[in-house]
Amino acid sequence: MDSNLANTKIIVFDIGGTLMEYRNMPNVWTEYYPTAFKHIRESLHLDLSDEDIAKSVEIMKSLNPRVNYREEEYSPEKIFEAVTTDWNVECTLQDIIREFFDSMELTPYIYPETISVLEYLREQGIYIATLTDVAAGMPDELHKSYFEELQPYFDLYVSSLSCGYRKPNPKGLQDISGYFQMPVENMIFVGDEEKDIMTAKRFGCRSILIDRETRGNDFGQDVTIRDLRELLMGNRR
Repeated sequence: MDSNLANTKIIVFDIGGTLMEYRNMPNVWTEYYPTAFKHIRESLHLDLSDEDIAKSVEIMKSLNPRVNYREEEYSPEKIFEAVTTDWNVECTLQDIIREFFDSMELTPYIYPETISVLEYLREQGIYIATLTDVAAGMPDELHKSYFEELQPYFDLYVSSLSCGYRKPNPKGLQDISGYFQMPVENMIFVGDEEKDIMTAKRFGCRSILIDRETRGNDFGQDVTIRDLRELLMGNRR
């Protein structure tokens, strides 16, 4: 087995930017909030003014952890209760959440090598887990629906919603280690952002940065790869 994977029993993958991505979305999701709330107004026939929508947009932005840093995760219900607190309308939070994300028309794209690499790892007897931060306000089940074809390869799915904390808080990795009863030296965390590397370092396991656009970032990762196949080929940073 390649030296990248020596003594490895569990590989934990981030999802977005690591195993797949969304196509045709702005880099900052907050840019889409006005359109999403206008869609809600139209699709649910709600009596909302432009001022109501502008206020909701600002509340939604304030609850986005990329705008206001926080590690504690908030449920979709908590977020949308805050966003709609002044709405005098008769509809359910579930309807509002559904229409909010439906309006984005997210187009998932699984990277070409993802499935073949996951298949190889399973054949080698390596457990595969995920640790992913869910977009602010997005239900876990909706998030998982965008990569259903990957689900059979996951021995354990952990998200910020299921563990209660966002990266770089190491709670998710702690939960994964406890689930498999596996020490840190047998775990690797693979991700595409600085917070992924920080999570691994705070937990104490090895870290691999996937740098698909060859930006050359050094976040203190143990290894850098350009795509998932290099996990198996031994390329080093």
